Amino acid sequence: MGIPGMILWVLQLCALGMTVFALVHAIRQRPDAFTAVDKLTKPIWIAILLASLGALLLAQTPVQLLSLAAIVATGVYLADVRPKVDEIQRGPRW
Repeated sequence: MGIPGMILWVLQLCALGMTVFALVHAIRQRPDAFTAVDKLTKPIWIAILLASLGALLLAQTPVQLLSLAAIVATGVYLADVRPKVDEIQRGPRW
């Protein structure tokens, strides 16, 4: 396997973990929270994240085109949608 193979394997596991975390988070949220923050609806985000998970499971390495698209989609959810959905449900932090 070698060191490059081990690095790619670890990256693949991290991408899978990140996508599973995002999918579980999306499933557990209220549907109205997504539209309240002007984001795509909950079913659409769940479909995007399920497709991302499928692409990552089918890919041999995390540098294939579908894997990169899946990682970007998951990153968008975690960086943009998740904080706003959490904030709208929890309220302001002050």
